[in-house]
Amino acid sequence: MPEPQRHGVVVPSLYLLSSSTSSFSSEHLKSALFVLAIIALAFCGGCDKGKTAEAAPPVVEVVEVTQKDVPITTQWVATLTGKVNAQIRAQVAGYLMQQIYPNGAYVRKGAPLFQLDPRTFQASLDQAKGVLQQANGDLARAQAQQGKTQMDVTRYTPLAQEGAISKQELDDATQSNLSALAQVESAKAAVASAEAALETAKLNLGFSTIVAPIDGVAGIANAQVGDFISQSTNPLTTISTINPILANFTPSEQEYLKAMRNIEKAGETEKQALGRLNWQLELTDGSIYPLNGKFYALDRQVDISTGSILLQVEFPNPNNLLRPGGFGNIRTVGRIVTGALLVPQRAVTDVQGKYLIAVVGSDNKVNIRPVVVGEKFGEMWIITDGLKPGDRVVAEGTTKVSDGIHVTPKPYSPGTTTSANSSAGTPN
Repeated sequence: MPEPQRHGVVVPSLYLLSSSTSSFSSEHLKSALFVLAIIALAFCGGCDKGKTAEAAPPVVEVVEVTQKDVPITTQWVATLTGKVNAQIRAQVAGYLMQQIYPNGAYVRKGAPLFQLDPRTFQASLDQAKGVLQQANGDLARAQAQQGKTQMDVTRYTPLAQEGAISKQELDDATQSNLSALAQVESAKAAVASAEAALETAKLNLGFSTIVAPIDGVAGIANAQVGDFISQSTNPLTTISTINPILANFTPSEQEYLKAMRNIEKAGETEKQALGRLNWQLELTDGSIYPLNGKFYALDRQVDISTGSILLQVEFPNPNNLLRPGGFGNIRTVGRIVTGALLVPQRAVTDVQGKYLIAVVGSDNKVNIRPVVVGEKFGEMWIITDGLKPGDRVVAEGTTKVSDGIHVTPKPYSPGTTTSANSSAGTPN
């Protein structure tokens, strides 16, 4: 006779129990039956609890799809640089005798920065003056000699015509005059050369005092007193014009092309479109720089090594807070999306490049929909296709749902969310 089963527990039949009474006492039989009854009840109770838990719909947090006009803000990492960065180098070679400016000080154009040993240049200047004086003396002698030969030619010409002197004597006088004229020209050239050498000596003496070519903040000197300085030496320092200061950043070529197409559709020029944008700078400490920037320049080419193009924005810097070499995040509102559909970013699940959202219907039944996403807006994401205003989407608990199941929805509370979507990764 087969043994009956209830919820997976085998209950011994009375047939078997009666057949074994010969080996068990009545007390032993009662104890065995009591234990089997307890086990059967416990097992059946556990099965009933499992069925109840499985039947309860999961609790999820939902939010309605909102629709509004959204400003699209684009952000890049920016590097600060001076509007002008002048590297200060020596134009003559010599020993550095003095650093005149304080490191990091604001200097005016023409202010002395460094002094090289001027004695060599002063000696060259004195020598050039002597050479010029000698050249002027040679010119005077040449001119006097040419004056005498010219007088001879003037006197001999009528005499030769009258036959008082031979034609040969006139020819010799004429030749001497031409030679004297050549000597004068040579002396003039020597004077010009000596004058140029004198000017060079004056310049070199002036170059021994290194001055600021622009107004700006001078950096810490790279040379010390006593160093031998030459034209090939590294820059002695750098002076930067930092009011205004420039923020350099590099949009990708794709971003550039998209922006240019939008500008073309709007019927604007590149300068007009970029010039009307307001630029905001977030500093590395998280604070927002209080003054807005304006478009300054767009580079002529795309960098072939990075596929990006350099763009510069100019920021006022009256208190010199911003310094060359600093970093920040620069952002601007490029356009306004009218009637954009918004959902929390955590409601969107990325599954192998496809974006899915769990939509809860009026009957609390889940429908997993593929959607097309647009730009991000704060903690929200613009959905361009797949949803409509008023749809309820699962913002918390997406790992609990699947297509077609029923759920127990409650309002989404961003501030109290303690867990994140972890199925296949949520896009940033």
